[in-house]
Amino acid sequence: MALIECKNLSLGYDNRVVVENLNFKINSGDYLCIVGENGSGKTTFMKTLLGLIPPIIGQIIFDEGLSSTDIGYLPQQTPVQQDFPASVKEIVLSGFEGKKGLRPFYSSAEKTEALRAMERMNISDMSKRSFRPLS
Repeated sequence: MALIECKNLSLGYDNRVVVENLNFKINSGDYLCIVGENGSGKTTFMKTLLGLIPPIIGQIIFDEGLSSTDIGYLPQQTPVQQDFPASVKEIVLSGFEGKKGLRPFYSSAEKTEALRAMERMNISDMSKRSFRPLS
């Protein structure tokens, strides 16, 4: 079974469709790149995938044991964020925000998993660098 499957998905705001009839599957080991011009629906899709806005039509099916809170998302930099002083490690750790709940700090297991993720992506040497010039 696919980790994530979108079936006949139409998405947008206030019943105004931005993207329609989106159908695809993401299997283990796949990479998904979302590219397009401004206004093409990239952010709307991510917000729908994360459960922040509901789909207009269709469905998103997650494999058993996977949910929208397991997905990390780093939005494009906005003028308000340009002075945000976060390191690469902090940005990777932010992927645990949805699981952290009301705890103010990340657990040692989450920190270890973030380091493993950086090792898998071959970016451990960048962990203390600011994420801004890399965006």
